[in-house]
Amino acid sequence: MDMHTLTRDLMAKNQSKIVMLVGDGLGGLPMTPGGKTELETASTPNLDALATKGVQGLSIPVKPGIAPGSGPGHLGLFGYDPLRYQIGRGALEATGIGFQMQPGDVAIRCNFCTLDAQGNIADRRAGRIPTEESAPIAISLRAIKIPGIEIFVEPVKEHRFVVVFRGEGLSGDVKDTDPQATGVPPLDPVAENPASQKTAEVAKEFLRQARELLKDQPKANFHTMRGFASRPDMPSYLEVYGLRAAAIAVYPMYKGLASLVGMDIVGDATTLDEQMQVLRDNWDKYDFFFIHFKYTDSTGEDGNFAEKVARTEQLDACIPAINALGPDVLIVTGDHSTPAYLKSHSWHPVPTLLVSDCCRPDPHTSFGETTAITGGLGQFEAQYLMLLALSNAGRLGKFGA
Repeated sequence: MDMHTLTRDLMAKNQSKIVMLVGDGLGGLPMTPGGKTELETASTPNLDALATKGVQGLSIPVKPGIAPGSGPGHLGLFGYDPLRYQIGRGALEATGIGFQMQPGDVAIRCNFCTLDAQGNIADRRAGRIPTEESAPIAISLRAIKIPGIEIFVEPVKEHRFVVVFRGEGLSGDVKDTDPQATGVPPLDPVAENPASQKTAEVAKEFLRQARELLKDQPKANFHTMRGFASRPDMPSYLEVYGLRAAAIAVYPMYKGLASLVGMDIVGDATTLDEQMQVLRDNWDKYDFFFIHFKYTDSTGEDGNFAEKVARTEQLDACIPAINALGPDVLIVTGDHSTPAYLKSHSWHPVPTLLVSDCCRPDPHTSFGETTAITGGLGQFEAQYLMLLALSNAGRLGKFGA
């Protein structure tokens, strides 16, 4: 019996509200031996107050020693085995901008680039061309026609856009055409198995026509294709947990992840304060709220310890707005660790805090990596966090006689 069969069998409906606040890349490391992490350095009075009432521990995003991307990291938090459900970047990008992928579709994340006179890549991102310039260029590619294939081209942001192929016999296992270097030509799309051969041929023809259409552009005179991906077949939050779920996120990728597991994307917030307003506006309509905060991750990737500390304090400051609504279960966690010390995602387990009126509080009165090591939740795989959320919300019945 897998976990979702179990949650379906034990599902109990009630009026409880669950909030999962995700500080992307929340976990960190000290910059010097014996020092404090970003979370421990930050002034976090609201998280510390929650720690006094709640129980904390460390979640393992995928498996011990594995540093996850954002996709697997979030799927684990959502209760989906990230080794079983693997989502390509193209599908994330497409669903993140609201495109409704159908079974059999293949989505590709595309980057405008600049080719020199010899056909080599001079700039992999077309000088980070601004969105107002790039969007009309992307839309111009809708003129491309390929027999038997329906083609969708959607602008995203700056140099990025999405292409979706719809037709018979398509599969997403095609290698990227971005060589990840300048001074060399783009690669041809190559199928990784026979089932994806047709997709590779369609992509090659799309690129041929695109080169002709873009040849006179001063910056975006070509594009690369990355993250070929079919739509994964995933059960929804409503099916497996009985939850009407809402996602309150700023960046398209996280909206896409939430959409793929059946969450409604609500609001159009661009700041954490605006996200709190969206939460208030939608409080009566949903049972579960996923709130995503990006900047604890991006500052870690920049290696900027002080700025990650500041962003962690910003995350802490939104806690009173959530508490004011009276959630039955409040979880604060991250999808992975992004220590400024490493300037990258890492394998380190992520500090996780859970508060409910029936949790078993541990003795800690602050929240950080050191306290989480000895917290009452222990170390657990992130995919089981939703079981803890459901049980603390009274939404799981008894297993067995």
